[in-house]
Amino acid sequence: MTLRPRIDDLLELRHQAQTLGLASHHLVNSTFAGLYASVFRGAGLNFEEVREYREGDDIRNMDWKVTARTNLPHLKIFREERERAVVFCVDNGPHMSFGTRGTFKSIQAARAAALLGWAANRQHDRVGGLLFGDPDQGPRYFRPARGRRALWQMLKTLAEPGGRRVNIQIDCLAGALQRVDRGASTGSLIFVIADFNRDTGSLDKVLGSITQRHAVVLLPVDDPADRSIPAMGSMVFMGADGELIEVDTSNKTALSDYSAAWERRRDALTSLATRLNLITLPIRTDEDIHVSLLKNLQRYASHRVL
Repeated sequence: MTLRPRIDDLLELRHQAQTLGLASHHLVNSTFAGLYASVFRGAGLNFEEVREYREGDDIRNMDWKVTARTNLPHLKIFREERERAVVFCVDNGPHMSFGTRGTFKSIQAARAAALLGWAANRQHDRVGGLLFGDPDQGPRYFRPARGRRALWQMLKTLAEPGGRRVNIQIDCLAGALQRVDRGASTGSLIFVIADFNRDTGSLDKVLGSITQRHAVVLLPVDDPADRSIPAMGSMVFMGADGELIEVDTSNKTALSDYSAAWERRRDALTSLATRLNLITLPIRTDEDIHVSLLKNLQRYASHRVL
């Protein structure tokens, strides 16, 4: 199985609605795009039109007069006065070449960037990104631009084969965030799609600085084995530094400690996000990317309305 998505698959996320029938058309084009706009579009809006309500639309924009007159729910549609830059900061390191169920983290991260990228493009946002963590290629930056060129180039790069030095760990998320902060125009929307199964203490200062100028959304990419290892007896794993480590996965105490350590790291990330007012949308390797993102967008939209 390949560790990278096919570029055709990432491009197909834009056209999938037309190839999978009415149900997918409603899911991708209506619900997802509507939720994206509802959650992430900001203030400074111009009225554009009135149309019928679609599932996932922001009910705060209901046009009650037209609804009463037609006996069908209608919505006021607004367009932002200024275009906005949307930047995807995507973890592209060797540790993303991991997955025990569903797919690999690297593929799910690319799919998330593609789906959100097409939604942003549809809202006429300028889309760009920074891929980081690859020890062979180094960071690659795509300046936010109108149209699809920068998004297409970023997706094409995400689909390219990664470096071969799988035993090299590069934890450069903080540096990548600083690079994005320097290059993004004020008011940008920054999606950080990464393996957050790590110590997040070093991110506090840099994320605190970024949130002074931008809106930040964290997308932790999780595999079920991050949280719980199945009992398989004695197994040999490769550590982040390339060292081989033998682990008795049947040891109940060790398995409990392993799960507890994951919970502590995730609690620390949740606490950091709450303190800095960041949106967190976890995605899993064993879930369909549409389902995973829709579920989290719906949860956040409901919480915000309340």
